[in-house]
Amino acid sequence: MNLSSNIIEVPGVGPKSKKLLEKLGIKTVEDLIYHLPFRYQDYSKFFKIKDLMAYTSATVRARIERVDNIFTRSGKRLTKARVFDETGKMDLIWFNSHFIKKQLTIGEEFNFSGNVQAIGNKIGLMSPEFEKAERNNINTGRLVPVYPETTGISSKWLRARNNDVIRILGDIKDFLPLNILIKNKLIGLNDALNKIHFPITEYDVKTAKHRLSFDEFFLELLKVEERKSNWNSNNSGVKMRIDKLNTNVESFIQTLPYNLTTWQKEACIETLNDMSKTVPMNRLLEGDVGSGKTVVAVISSYFAYLNGYKTLYLAPTEILATQHFETFKMLFDKTRIRISLVTSAKRNLDDGWDVLIGTHAILFSEEYKNIGLVVVDEQHRFGVEQREKIKLMGTSSRGKIPHFLSMTATPIPRTLALTLYGDLSISALKTGPHLNKEIKTWVVPEEKRSSSYEWILKKLSSIKKGQVFIVCPFIEESEIENLENIKSAKKEFEQLKSGVFKNVKMGLLHGKMKSLEKDKIIQKFRTGEIRVLVSTPVIEVGVDIPEAEIIIIESAERYGLASLHQLRGRVGRKGGEAFCLLFMSNYSNTAFKRLKYLESIDSGIELAEIDMKMRGRGDIFGTIQHGYKKFKIADISDLKLLELAKMTAQQYYPKISEYHELERKFGTMNTKLIGNN
Repeated sequence: MNLSSNIIEVPGVGPKSKKLLEKLGIKTVEDLIYHLPFRYQDYSKFFKIKDLMAYTSATVRARIERVDNIFTRSGKRLTKARVFDETGKMDLIWFNSHFIKKQLTIGEEFNFSGNVQAIGNKIGLMSPEFEKAERNNINTGRLVPVYPETTGISSKWLRARNNDVIRILGDIKDFLPLNILIKNKLIGLNDALNKIHFPITEYDVKTAKHRLSFDEFFLELLKVEERKSNWNSNNSGVKMRIDKLNTNVESFIQTLPYNLTTWQKEACIETLNDMSKTVPMNRLLEGDVGSGKTVVAVISSYFAYLNGYKTLYLAPTEILATQHFETFKMLFDKTRIRISLVTSAKRNLDDGWDVLIGTHAILFSEEYKNIGLVVVDEQHRFGVEQREKIKLMGTSSRGKIPHFLSMTATPIPRTLALTLYGDLSISALKTGPHLNKEIKTWVVPEEKRSSSYEWILKKLSSIKKGQVFIVCPFIEESEIENLENIKSAKKEFEQLKSGVFKNVKMGLLHGKMKSLEKDKIIQKFRTGEIRVLVSTPVIEVGVDIPEAEIIIIESAERYGLASLHQLRGRVGRKGGEAFCLLFMSNYSNTAFKRLKYLESIDSGIELAEIDMKMRGRGDIFGTIQHGYKKFKIADISDLKLLELAKMTAQQYYPKISEYHELERKFGTMNTKLIGNN
């Protein structure tokens, strides 16, 4: 048996369990051994029966006095055992496990580990783990690993399989060069895998996680170096003239309805300079909601048009694609540029377009010719495979690879961006075009909800065009079982419509609506026919209502600070004063303190960094990883380890062929990724 062996070769794995393991993504021996525990149950403390205390975790070494299978009057099946040591006796109870009686032999000594509870008037264990008292127990008397499970595959079963595999494989070859281990004070791979599955101490867990986390970062960042190398070695990019076209670009910028910010000008210079090179541009444009990323894309598209090339513009939702279509048409109104739109619901396409805007439906349209620029908005919402397909399908008839501009409103701490997106050049828009924009944000206690609604009604009556967003985390109540006080969009809409806002025109928007229905609601909201819009977070991307001045976010504690920052960016988009009210469905001091940062901080990146410190990975990091490898154990909020892995990857990628085990591991990983695609 070796790491690449089929899982069926592991002792104890049959055809039935093989199928169940596939649900957990386990197909090979390597998959099994890298199916890592997500927590540990501390059963390392042994107690005598007389010393047991209720509501603690404990292990007891005792002998079996008797075992009985019992049927209760209500039809429940119990297994009850009486055990003893030199200090006393106690009872153990298992539910629906009559088979256990055959496993417990009278007079034999066992370890029993579990939570101590009161059974009647005495102390005992309910459904404890147990195994014969031996020297090397794996389920009791130690730190016991708990794994992600599926029906039919328990943590106890996985422990036994991993114990067998580790024993059979023996010493697993380390793919990291010895110099990396020594320089970075990492334990060996064999040692790490033994300690992660069967640690003796918490320090064992810490050192094993540190080593395996480094591995995940290092291998992922080797891929970043590979992408960077492959991209830069491709000299068949669309080289565009910039020298004689500066005047034309400047003239177009003068026609825009607003002045560019310093950051927009700098991003445009960086982008146009990239597009004038033979190596295809591969740039990420970061900027908060409303910072003006779209204008940079518009100017870049115009530059491509002046050079005789077309632009593909890919948006994550139909709402956003339609909005950009309207924006591009408006900004290019005084030019000859032809704009077309393709979504699953709309197709405004002819052979004569210069800029084609659409959702992922673009990926399944015809082959395109003469593409000079591909723009992807909210690029983290697209997988790596989709982005690669866009690059390939954009290859122009002249045999050139188009320039690639990806954009994101997701605030990413700079160290993280430079590391995970190390194959991209990065531009950042640090301020928006409306320097006078101010969004007053308040965390509102529940007792002030009624007065808040009254204040909103007064605001609506005092202004003709002002609008209000009310954001709920779920569409309907069926999605929020066992979650108290969480508001659903549908129910909140009905209650407010018949209650506090009964004299105000209201609308409802959520992701399950059909495209035409969404468009109709948004248009009514934009024109002011609807004054209050109850919505799910679908508005986070793509709904641009300049007159919206107030946003209420329900269950705000359920969101990361960066997500809340993006949601509140939906208001105040024409400049001036706007308001964000944060309501909590479940109050806690920690959540309250975290949300209070929004009252004083207006930087998305700063808020993302605060969330990282307070919540670890936080929701922002789940978003960043979308389309990239999901780390099993590494925490990408560990910027120190991430930076260390980055520097190591940069050092070793050029000479990876000199290290055969590392080259094999990296090659195997890439083959798996291709197979998964």
